[in-house]
Amino acid sequence: MNAHTSRTSASAAAPSRLTWWAGALLGVLALAAALAAGHLVAGLISINASPYLAVGNGAIDLTPVELKDFAVRTFGTYDKLVLLSGMAAVLVLVAAAAGVASRRTPVPGAVVIVGFGLVGAFAVYERPDLTAVALLAPLASLIAGVAVFVGLHRLALRSRQEKSEEQGTSRRTVLLAGAGVIVGAGAAATAGELLAGTRDANASRTAVGRLVPARTAPPIPADADFAKLGTPAFLTRNRDFYRVDTALTVPQVRAEDWSLRLHGMVGREQRYRYSDIRDRPLVERTITMTCVSNEVGGTYVSTANFVGVDLADLLGEAGIRPGAEQLFSTSVDGWTSGSPVAAALDRDRGAMLAIGMNGEPLPIEHGFPARLVIPGLYGYVSATKWVTDLEVTTWQAKQAYWLNRGWGREAPVKTESRIDSPKGFDTVPAGKVRVAGIAWAQHTGIEKVEVRADNGPWQETTLSAEVNRNTWRMWWTELDVRPGSRQVVCRATDKSGYTQTDQRAGTVPDGATGWHAITFIAQ
Repeated sequence: MNAHTSRTSASAAAPSRLTWWAGALLGVLALAAALAAGHLVAGLISINASPYLAVGNGAIDLTPVELKDFAVRTFGTYDKLVLLSGMAAVLVLVAAAAGVASRRTPVPGAVVIVGFGLVGAFAVYERPDLTAVALLAPLASLIAGVAVFVGLHRLALRSRQEKSEEQGTSRRTVLLAGAGVIVGAGAAATAGELLAGTRDANASRTAVGRLVPARTAPPIPADADFAKLGTPAFLTRNRDFYRVDTALTVPQVRAEDWSLRLHGMVGREQRYRYSDIRDRPLVERTITMTCVSNEVGGTYVSTANFVGVDLADLLGEAGIRPGAEQLFSTSVDGWTSGSPVAAALDRDRGAMLAIGMNGEPLPIEHGFPARLVIPGLYGYVSATKWVTDLEVTTWQAKQAYWLNRGWGREAPVKTESRIDSPKGFDTVPAGKVRVAGIAWAQHTGIEKVEVRADNGPWQETTLSAEVNRNTWRMWWTELDVRPGSRQVVCRATDKSGYTQTDQRAGTVPDGATGWHAITFIAQ
């Protein structure tokens, strides 16, 4: 026996196994196939049935309040993109590790894929907005993932075992199969998006057309803002209006498919279609909304003209029974909120079921076809988007999404103020420095705003015209500033006589407090 024959025999006798990189690649390819298959099936059912998105939504629900609040403050509207990107990175690493662990046999990788599938199935099962048929999506993921992994593993292992001239052909077969998986996964994922897009609400929103209120909001006075002096414009454009919610994908609800059920502690259960609401005499109101995640000096506060119907009218038609305390609202994606019934019924407050915003139907990301707007309360208890169910109940009977996570129950908006100009760390000429900003105390109103520089005396500012007590007010003043590093602080006093506290508190559990301060350089 010559040396060549001996080496061949030894090679054949040795247990064949994949290289490290080949095993890792097979794991990642199987992951791509699994996620794409699930996304494709979800496109036929509901995009939230996609295992990847369902697990992402589950992660949001399980995230500690402090971490979630940090994500909103740090990443703003990109918080969900950061979550999905982080999930993708973890999945790729786990899939690659599973592939490496499967260099001799596909069993470890198959077990990991089955585990992924079961986690996805559980996440889909827990979604309140999905039915049992949605489980077909994670099932498709599981089958596709296992089939691709086992199939590619066998092809690659066979290639390793062959030592004849056909070896190159076998490797080409593996490469072609891998390329086919990549192309197929891309096509399946794209098809899933396209299928989901067939339920896109944009066409329905466009068909709604112009909403003409029977009662329009009073015109905004010319001196309602000091935009030329550095404040925001009084009305926030729809595309600039802050958005904070738990939805990984924006719900797509067509007006013709939407309905609202009003039930619970009422005399007569009611159900409304979109046309029922639109055909009523509509009212327009100018309202400032604030997110409870808005830290001192934050940007999660905006103002718009909302068009809709009085929530008190709808509740009056149903007939509220004695003892009712909470209006428990549910979004089409299963998110829940609890609002005080007293606030919803308060006609002076002007709570609305809104269908329009700044002269057009609600933008889809802001709740089309319909949302709640209850002035004076933080958004998590007053502003349910894509609302589809209202249950009149008690506080003890139902616990809403954020109440279950340790946030406050009734959450009135706190009196706050913010400096918008100059910006922190700006460099400005010494001498007369113009300082401008906003203040808000919805449903109470702002009485005055004061500023001071470098712990000097407080100086009252000039306020803009008041539009109504449910909206913010702008302010400005000039300060004499010496060269150097300077600090300016602001504080507001509302119409109840309360002056905002200097004591800093975080956003949890019911809104931040403290004076907003900026530092700038005068030279």
